[in-house]
Amino acid sequence: PLFKPHQFIHSHSTPASKVKSVDSPVNTSILSANAPEFYPASFSPYEESVSEDGSDGYYTEMTLAELVEEFLSYLNSSPGSFETDIEHMVNMLNSWVTTEETLQELVELIYTQSTAIPNFAYTGARLCNFLSHNLVLSPASGNFRQLLLKRCRTEYEQRDVAVRGDQETQKKFQAYVLFLGELYLRLEVKSAKGPPSRAEILLIALRELMNALFSNPVDGNLICAVKLLKLTGSVLEDVWKEKGKSDMDQLVQRIENIVLDAQCSRDVKQMLLRLVELRSSNWGRVHAAAASDATPDNDPNYFMNEPTFYTADGTPFTAADPGEYIDIIHQGKTLQKLCIVPKGMFLCYRVFRKIPGYPGSGR
Repeated sequence: PLFKPHQFIHSHSTPASKVKSVDSPVNTSILSANAPEFYPASFSPYEESVSEDGSDGYYTEMTLAELVEEFLSYLNSSPGSFETDIEHMVNMLNSWVTTEETLQELVELIYTQSTAIPNFAYTGARLCNFLSHNLVLSPASGNFRQLLLKRCRTEYEQRDVAVRGDQETQKKFQAYVLFLGELYLRLEVKSAKGPPSRAEILLIALRELMNALFSNPVDGNLICAVKLLKLTGSVLEDVWKEKGKSDMDQLVQRIENIVLDAQCSRDVKQMLLRLVELRSSNWGRVHAAAASDATPDNDPNYFMNEPTFYTADGTPFTAADPGEYIDIIHQGKTLQKLCIVPKGMFLCYRVFRKIPGYPGSGR
């Protein structure tokens, strides 16, 4: 400050005889420390919520349903986090699921979400497999896997009614069928005598579910059957062949009859025909020749691991496509901005060098 208070008082002091007495504001004030609090007329006082148990309600305990739904929503939006987060989640569930009732609730929650959330059947089936091996609680009524299969059976027994129900009923049933297909592929049943196997009861169920879908060949049911066979067809056929059964031949014959006779749309008939074609090509599987005997003639995958080259103008060529660009390489000409893309990879990089020959060190 530019001055001190005591200097200001002394420099402006007056004789005591000229000072008039002034009443203290404290002595003349009508304010009281005991007066009630002042609120504006428009103010509405806030009342803290108090729950029945006497808590203030700020931090309510999460329920099992909220916990599971939040986690499943997270997995649905970030499926790649399954491996890193699943163990932590199961540890939490083991602390929550301590009674038969909570185990039954957990089964119902996961089943409902797996059949209701679009495209969640795969992740839901993986989750079911992990829980079946890692949930500790196993009451007399059954462990997680047994209760899950019981829940699926409830829907299975309604199949003949569901395929002929209204649109919403059929849609829910079709979601159930696809989830059961994923469950058959992902759910492992451990055995003391050998490696884990698939649930035999699901194999039987899938066969009967396809019969139900084909019994009412409307577009929605047929599309569901196509999706199911694309998903599980190769595995089902292998299992049936091992058992000496011709179930897949019977299904294909039925599909061909539907294409000829059913009143389904043209697009769905095309889907069915492409499915038959896929099966005739062994479900798209190629049995490669032994590595030592592989040649471009006997192994369709012979060039699979060869890089794809791109010239400066973007023209691709590989060892499977010889021609003028291979001639350019043999002539030792420089290919500027040559881009090499190994098949199956998205990473692309440029090579600025003169390639003396193919296939050589310039790859």
